Formats: sequence, structure tokens, C-alpha cells
Amino acid sequence: MSVEKNTRKLDKGIVRDFSSRMSYASYLQLPTLLSAQQPVSQPEHHDELLFIIQHQTTELWLKLVLHELRSAAAWLREDDLGSALKGIARVKHIQKTLTEQWSVLATLTPTEYSQFRGFLGNSSGFQSAQYRAVEFVLGNKNRKMLPVFESDPEAHAMLEELLAAPSIYDEFLAYLSRQGFDVPPAVLDRDVTRAHEFTPELVPLFKHIYENAADNWAAYEACEELVDLEDNFQLWRFRHLRTVQRTIGMKTGTGGSSGVTFLQKALELTFFPELFAVRTEIGQ
Repeated sequence: MSVEKNTRKLDKGIVRDFSSRMSYASYLQLPTLLSAQQPVSQPEHHDELLFIIQHQTTELWLKLVLHELRSAAAWLREDDLGSALKGIARVKHIQKTLTEQWSVLATLTPTEYSQFRGFLGNSSGFQSAQYRAVEFVLGNKNRKMLPVFESDPEAHAMLEELLAAPSIYDEFLAYLSRQGFDVPPAVLDRDVTRAHEFTPELVPLFKHIYENAADNWAAYEACEELVDLEDNFQLWRFRHLRTVQRTIGMKTGTGGSSGVTFLQKALELTFFPELFAVRTEIGQ
């Protein structure tokens, strides 16, 4: 069916009356969503809308990342590795989107940002409860972060819950133990409220899995999915650092951190250190 005068005809069956039906806008709560961008600069600066949407969009993706990772941890507890890996695969795609988003914010020049940055007060991405929750689920636990969220009881309670819960790595190691792999008891009984630290005794376990991949394919594949997850997270951290450096240089962060210097230290944090350490041992 050809298009005449560069105008497409609407199909007869297309619904037009939504006076008593749920519409696209009502399902997605678009009036609420699209009214949530409230610039605070006076007079309102053109580029503040970009800054707000960038961060709100990130928070929406983080909500989904957290949803998928918490579900993946639950599936691991049920020995449903396939479903857990499906969730992790989805997270990996979200991570790529989040990393690419920095290129949009990088179009904000230092001059443009400086014209409304002062209106932000002490608000900072450092205070993102969802970002901190994702770090906790992945294993970068840090109790000292909690006081930042005391003024938000709901966020504080969520982080307290996740601080006390096993990370996805803890759940994976417990899964391996139930599958007959030799996971050290001290690892299985560790204090999960603390960040996982490099444990040399785990490296021989992963070396066995990697060097006998055909016989341990499910575990081998899961290890590589976790490596992808950490690689993607570190790329996100790096792009964050470079975007901040490009926009504000070495200024102090609005939330009181040292800015780029503080972000640089995050690149030294790791979620699954043994999965990277084993690479040195394979074939030796």
C-alpha cells in the first residue's frame, strides 16, 4: 500500500477514544514523570534540563539494575543459575546504555555548568541511594556510607537491609559449594556486612573451573558473566570520572568530596578479585 503526499493513513482499527480506556500516557504515568524536571537556577539556565534528565534517567536504569541483581541473587539461592545469568545479561546491556549516556552530559561545557552549579547546593550523585545499593549488592559494602542517608528513612532502611544480606558474589560462591566445588568454609561463613576482600584460597577453585571448562561449563560461563559485569562497572566509573574532570576539572564536589580524586579511588575497588587474579595462574 503506497503512501500518498508523504502522509501515512491511519489503520481503521487504531483506537482513538481513551476517555474510558488506559492510554500510553496513563500507563506510564507520563504527566507525573514529565513534570518531575524542575530546574532551580534563577534565571533558569538552558542546560540545567540536560543535567536533570541525565541523572533522572540514570536513576531509572539503576532501579532496573537493582531489580535484576536482587532477583539474580535470589535465583542463585534457589540453584537456578540459568535465570540468574539471564538477569545478569540484561544488566550488562543496561550498563552499556549508562556508560554511553556520559557522552551526552559531556556536551555540557565548563562555562555552561558553572552558570547553574551553584544552585545545586550540596546535592550530589554521591547521595544516590540506588547507586550505593547496587554497589552493596555487588559486594562493595561500606557501613560508613549509611549516615549520608539518615534523613531519608526509606533509603536508609534499604541500604541497611542490603548491607546485612549476602552479595551476589556470596550467593554465587554458596551455589558453587552446593554443587560440590571446594569453597573454603571461612568464605561461606564470612561477615557479609563487610566488603569482600581478595581471598587467595579461592584462586585454585577458579583455576580448576577455567582449566576444565568443558566439565564445568555452567560455572565457567557464570564466572565470565561476572567478569563482564565488573568490567562494565569499571568502564562506567571511568567515564564518570572523565566526564567530571572534563566539566569541573579538579574542583571539590558539590557534596563535599574531593571530586576527581575521590572518583579515582573508586577505580581501585573490586567486586570479584579472584576472577581476575586467576588469569595469572591459568596455564601455569
